[in-house]
Amino acid sequence: MGDPQRLYGLNALVLNAADGIGEAIARTLIKHGATVVAADTANSGVEQHYHSVKGITGKVCSLTDTDSVSTLVSESAQALGSLDIVVTDFPLRLEALLSKADKALETVIKQRASLVLAAYRAALPHLKKSPAGRIINLGLLRSFFTVDGADAAARAEQDLADLTRAMAAETGEHGITANYIQPGGVMTPESRDTFRRNEGLRDYCIKRSASRRIGEPVDVAKVALFLASDDSAFVSGTGIAVDGGRLDD
Repeated sequence: MGDPQRLYGLNALVLNAADGIGEAIARTLIKHGATVVAADTANSGVEQHYHSVKGITGKVCSLTDTDSVSTLVSESAQALGSLDIVVTDFPLRLEALLSKADKALETVIKQRASLVLAAYRAALPHLKKSPAGRIINLGLLRSFFTVDGADAAARAEQDLADLTRAMAAETGEHGITANYIQPGGVMTPESRDTFRRNEGLRDYCIKRSASRRIGEPVDVAKVALFLASDDSAFVSGTGIAVDGGRLDD
């Protein structure tokens, strides 16, 4: 059971939330008192998925278009009456797993940055009115990268870290925090499909984690809850790795 008072009265927008980590975060936030708009793409079934879930409203949006993301944030704030917590994640589809810091990776990083910034800029006027504004950015799963793609994964995380620190510097005086979560190998529906086709990558993720297991979406959701709550009021501009303890390759 969650603590229904921990986030009581707070309103959240969670992107890419029809399943996996986004769904776990949305459900965790409502267990602790928040009201949530869970957004995902038209083919995700997000509206029906949350139709009977009290405290969560599913909303369809193109999450790969910056204008659509900006509109989503504004409409969600209006529907909720205010906006206190924004969790950014996007369904970035890859033709192949990323193996090195090359043009393909930079394209993904650039796309993610533009989408994160679109959500951030649209949310900022609303977060400034909040007594507890929170921005939580999610990093790319380790299953986006090949076994030998550690450098590419580090490059992607560094870009998100730089972006998040810039947000924290800009928003700190307003009492808003901005942080990111960097998942390791986590068993989302998308990564499950990847691991099914690439058992070597699955085994690698288990081997490089001190916990010797693949993570679950709820492992990430519990960290998002911390970052969304007053417990993290003096934590900003930083990242938390949710990977069971990262071992050297």
